Amino acid sequence: MSEPASISSGIAARYATALFDLAKEGKKLKALEGDVNTLDAALAESDDLKALINSPIYTREEQGKAITAIATKMKLSPIVKNTLGLMAGNRRLFVLPQLVESLRKLIADEKGEVTAEVVSAKKLTKAQSDKLAKTLKASVGKDVIINPSVDESLIGGLIVKVGSKMIDTSIKSKLGNLQNAMKEVG
Repeated sequence: MSEPASISSGIAARYATALFDLAKEGKKLKALEGDVNTLDAALAESDDLKALINSPIYTREEQGKAITAIATKMKLSPIVKNTLGLMAGNRRLFVLPQLVESLRKLIADEKGEVTAEVVSAKKLTKAQSDKLAKTLKASVGKDVIINPSVDESLIGGLIVKVGSKMIDTSIKSKLGNLQNAMKEVG
């Protein structure tokens, strides 16, 4: 991990831990989880929001007013809204994507869940996704949330990442391995 990414992750982790602890203490974890989903969707969809949190041309006050207005419009809980305002005041809004990621991990740990990143050649059906989650649960011993994505270059098969473990059963990978084996023989 690069040094700036490490610093950003550290900053985000501290804010996430504080926010999570406040929500847990106030019995507002369900609301926090909803807010995290809302923020994640907004970050994925809005280029303007990304520009606001990353651009150095906005002053602390401008960022603070804008993020508070956005949080109000999105109907985020008061603790999340206040945290975003604090982050703007401290010029830390640039770590918002890492904050969302850290909060997701903390909430999943609290619920006894783990997220599996699953890349497939075509979109998984609900039945396939449920069966995979059940199989992974038997392997890791926790409830598994599937985070699917599609990469048609895989040709077929799956790439599954759970924590630090990765299982690659894609045809693309198998063809690459076969090609390497052929090079060694010839």
